[in-house]
Amino acid sequence: MLAYTYLEEGKFALLDKLKPVLQDAQDAIVRVTLSSICTSDLHIKHGSVPRAVPGITVGHEMVGVVEAVGEAVTAVRPGDRVTVNVETYCGQCFFCQHGWVNNCVDPNGGWALGCRIDGGQAEYVRVPYANQGLNKIPDNVTDAQALFVGDLLATGYWAAQISEITPEDTVLILGAGPTGLCTLQCVQLYSPRNILVCDKDPARLDFVRRHYPHVVTATPETVLETARTRSEHGGADVVLEVAGAPETFQLAWQCARPNAVVTVIALYDGPQTLPLPEMYGKNLTFKTGGVDGCCCGEILALLAAGRLDTTPLITHTFPLEEIEAAYDLFEHRRDGVIKVAIWNGTA
Repeated sequence: MLAYTYLEEGKFALLDKLKPVLQDAQDAIVRVTLSSICTSDLHIKHGSVPRAVPGITVGHEMVGVVEAVGEAVTAVRPGDRVTVNVETYCGQCFFCQHGWVNNCVDPNGGWALGCRIDGGQAEYVRVPYANQGLNKIPDNVTDAQALFVGDLLATGYWAAQISEITPEDTVLILGAGPTGLCTLQCVQLYSPRNILVCDKDPARLDFVRRHYPHVVTATPETVLETARTRSEHGGADVVLEVAGAPETFQLAWQCARPNAVVTVIALYDGPQTLPLPEMYGKNLTFKTGGVDGCCCGEILALLAAGRLDTTPLITHTFPLEEIEAAYDLFEHRRDGVIKVAIWNGTA
């Protein structure tokens, strides 16, 4: 089968590999129908993910059809259309039992697919702990609608969930890339009084204005003043930092009002500094980390009910055979790209 593979730092290649097989009673084999490229894949390519294993098939955003299941798998069966969770988790350890599945103690717990074990930019993928890692797609939800459930939407849903948003709040989202836009949709579920989105890319701000006309947009140069004027208390009540740049990390606490919640879900290429002397007295609550992606069933229900729709984010589609061109387009952000879908010709 064709599989896009991490060879060494700076080098991916489309290779012919053996089709995966069941290795455990809790495994499932999924025929991938649609996958996507994530910025985290680029982090692997450029050596920013030390845990990534050379030789693995990359890709952790995918949907498909179950082809085979191990004898312990009861949640899905062959023929089911499914989303694939970005995280692998056992469901039994202390962290899983508390919903903190990103820190599952299993050796392959957390982000494994496309990082430490073979992922889904391929014709087939083996999914461990399939009872937790797969969710059936409702009949009225398309593959394209479900494509981001296991990663981007799970991230946005979790970020909004932990940010303590109320209907009285002014919420600021720093970053209007794919994760920021999914976070925006999930923030809307809480009906805050004001939503602000900041980005330095005029095209992305234009996308926000066209699809979410009630949202206030700002640039990094204007966002501090915008946050202050749109709030009654000197800044945003909740700030979600999704952009992942040193400048936006600093803007996150600067734009927050005293006693605000600052949720940092961005992945950075290097350490960031908290200027505690300057922040002292703001009494901010910081929440950071990787997604606990265990609410995919709820997200699919919201998609089925029409309360979420991320299909406008898919701006380009390529067949798997042309995935290198898709990566080139996505990495260099040409032609107004937001997300690229990779179609598998075996579907």
